[in-house]
Amino acid sequence: MSDRLSVLKTYKLYVGGKFPRSESGRVYEVTDSKGKWLANAPQSSRKDARDAVVAARKAFGGWAGATAYNRGQVLYRVAEMLEGRRGQFVHEVADAEGVSKSRAAEQVGATIDRWVWYAGWTDKIAQVVGGGNPVAGPYFNLSSPEPTGVVAVLAPQESSFLGLVSVLAPVIATGNTAIVIASERAPLPALSLGEVLATSDVPGGVVNVLSGRTAEIAAPLASHQDVNAIDLAGADEALAKELEIAAADNLKRVLRPQPVGDWSAVPGTDRLTAFLETKTVWHPTGSLGASGSSY
Repeated sequence: MSDRLSVLKTYKLYVGGKFPRSESGRVYEVTDSKGKWLANAPQSSRKDARDAVVAARKAFGGWAGATAYNRGQVLYRVAEMLEGRRGQFVHEVADAEGVSKSRAAEQVGATIDRWVWYAGWTDKIAQVVGGGNPVAGPYFNLSSPEPTGVVAVLAPQESSFLGLVSVLAPVIATGNTAIVIASERAPLPALSLGEVLATSDVPGGVVNVLSGRTAEIAAPLASHQDVNAIDLAGADEALAKELEIAAADNLKRVLRPQPVGDWSAVPGTDRLTAFLETKTVWHPTGSLGASGSSY
């Protein structure tokens, strides 16, 4: 019989490609559905939220400027890394959501598939929402989507992993950078996802993961002048209204919370297009030859 002591995991935030503890030094207890202690999670402060915005803004230019094909490769690499750590996430999801190991395994499998699904969309969404526009004149008129910028994402409270990835992956697939507030009650799968992102090809700062009290962290993000959009998926009705008012100060794009009966259902393209802007370019066609025909 071994008398060694297990090494308990210290969960940390994921900001700018690094793993800091909360600036405030605070932690809070995370328990399973039966009240059993699982771990101490860092309780992020307003300063942590501001640091995450700085990291996301710094990473935005390079990530938005990458080719859509390259972003797809990077997202697929995340799915590969998740596949190699299935066992860990099955255990964490089962504890976090109080479901059986078989049910947790189904959710983790669906989560990995969701990453692959969005990886495939990176170089196709422009063909769906962009294209050439017919105009009355000798011009090319082309519309193409561009990322909105830095997006704050309130992860769903009830779906700690599949719901989290379902709101995060479309944000970064389209070239945005993200600050994610993990489920307040069940943050551990989100914090472990940060470890996967760090060992994948995702550049530091593209995704930043914060844990703690959702309302406390979301408030400074909603009012932050350098955050361009916010997804309120994990906010209740009262908090969503408060954050929407704060977000109006710099005209943020706001995605209001929407009831989702089954996170495993095919999500469609709504979240892909939620944080895209459309750029339209005009260019004269010119003329060819004496006939005056244009191209």
